[in-house]
Amino acid sequence: MSHLTRLNAALAASGHDAVLLTSAVSQRWTSGFDYTDGYIFVTRTRAYLLADFRYIEAAHEAADAEFEVIMPAGSMLDCILEIARKDNVYTIAYEDDTLPCAALARLKKKLAGAEFVPAGNLINDLREYKDAAELEIIARAQNIADAAFDHIVRAITPDMTEIDVAVELDYFMRKHGADEAGFQTIAVSGTASSRPHGVPRPVKLERGFLTMDYGARVDGYTSDMTRTVVIGRADAEMKHLYDTVLRAQLAALDAIAEGANCRALDAIARDIIEAEPAYAGAFGHSLGHGVGLYIHEAPRLSKGAPADAVLERGHVVTVEPGIYLEGKYGCRIEDMVAINPDGTVRNFTHSPKEMIELF
Repeated sequence: MSHLTRLNAALAASGHDAVLLTSAVSQRWTSGFDYTDGYIFVTRTRAYLLADFRYIEAAHEAADAEFEVIMPAGSMLDCILEIARKDNVYTIAYEDDTLPCAALARLKKKLAGAEFVPAGNLINDLREYKDAAELEIIARAQNIADAAFDHIVRAITPDMTEIDVAVELDYFMRKHGADEAGFQTIAVSGTASSRPHGVPRPVKLERGFLTMDYGARVDGYTSDMTRTVVIGRADAEMKHLYDTVLRAQLAALDAIAEGANCRALDAIARDIIEAEPAYAGAFGHSLGHGVGLYIHEAPRLSKGAPADAVLERGHVVTVEPGIYLEGKYGCRIEDMVAINPDGTVRNFTHSPKEMIELF
């Protein structure tokens, strides 16, 4: 079933006459065409992709055949108004989570005869469940990220800075098939590794933990992984901390299954870490999050997840417990896992997890 077909069904169930897509992510998910500065307008009977001269040739080539691709002679909003009149559109759902207030005001002024209603999670709920084709794209993205880890542990030298490591990861991924990095690459060492989302610094790698959190973006979809290695040699306390994080992650991974409760999965990893008195309160973020066209999306593996939230077929989530001792160091290990369309579990991440000591 195509993404547009799924959207059409959701639109019919909502009772609205049309949905106007303004975010690049939603436009790409629905049409297969990656562009900005245009609109996708889906009514009960037709689907329209509006683009200007800069994109029209590529749109005709790349957009799904289900779409009528239009380059308006005048303004795009005038074109939408004409379509709305032709297709008897009276209520238009809009992307209230991404459309700026000023843009909404312009739409309401131009299309004064239509009622604009928030789409809510109309699109997000659809994107949450990945089909087989999307899962394969994500697998390709993660294969590139895995290859980057194999490369970086052999490429790191004592003279490299955190920025050097981050840039090397990004360069390798681009060179080996990624469209770009999936998000801002994290490479933080020594005392800075206690910051879960620390920013790479222009300083030589500190001895101790080096945490690398990064992903590759392929055809719009991103992967997400984290590995922590040691610069130098780990002492007994570092080994115990690393082992605790790994035990927590493996336990959560073992419990991943169709129907597994999102809160309960978080608790499995959290309870292992909290059982160590020295690490109480040191796991301050959630166990994981959904991944797709956005790096963070539903579902959430979190103690704050809805009580009835469970993993379902098509979900892709990260599993990333960590321990962070302020001013000292930190460690995180992250894999990305899917519930396949047949209900089986797939771990996309294949990089080793045993502690690696460099130099």
